Amino acid sequence: MIKGAVLDMDGLMIDSEKIVYENWSKMMADNGYPYSLDIYKTTLGKRKAEVEKIYMTLYGKDFPYWDFADKSHIMYLDRLNTKGIPVKPGLFELLDYLKENKIKIALATSTSRETATKNLEVCGVLKYFDELVCGNDVKNGKPHPEVFLTKLGLDPSDCVAYEDSLTGIESAHRAGMITVMVPDFLQPTEEIKPMINKLCNTLDESIEFLKTL
Repeated sequence: MIKGAVLDMDGLMIDSEKIVYENWSKMMADNGYPYSLDIYKTTLGKRKAEVEKIYMTLYGKDFPYWDFADKSHIMYLDRLNTKGIPVKPGLFELLDYLKENKIKIALATSTSRETATKNLEVCGVLKYFDELVCGNDVKNGKPHPEVFLTKLGLDPSDCVAYEDSLTGIESAHRAGMITVMVPDFLQPTEEIKPMINKLCNTLDESIEFLKTL
């Protein structure tokens, strides 16, 4: 039996990435910038400093990335505070299973600690987590393995990592963890497939896999 589970947040536990995409689509259209889902997908699983480079490459050095990022964050928090954020299918079933089997649970997200904590509180899952590792807690973003080398005090080989993004899977694989991918916007590429130990449609679908470890 595994001893720890490390979960990503956006796109894996909560349906936040669709909301962020809607926000960016509106802002870009309002300001006359061409935009698409394919462009948005290139930013998934990355920290803001890395995302800035992507937008600068596409739209030029004068692109007001941080103004847009700040506005998107305000729009997201307004949605979070007024309507909440939908959770992904099977989230509570998985978290309950982990708790019942005394498996430590950690968060590994590129999102800031403040926003991540707010998300987990609103969705009613903060109480499940033994440790939070957020974007501003590490020097290196995914696919570097740092965010997955958590403070649970466990050997990485005794932990399973849950991710929806390609950079996240690579990060967890490089950390030496068993990996479970539950795709959201991104399907696994041929390069990433060998790094995935289990591919699932929903979070609770992974429970039977966990029982085999």
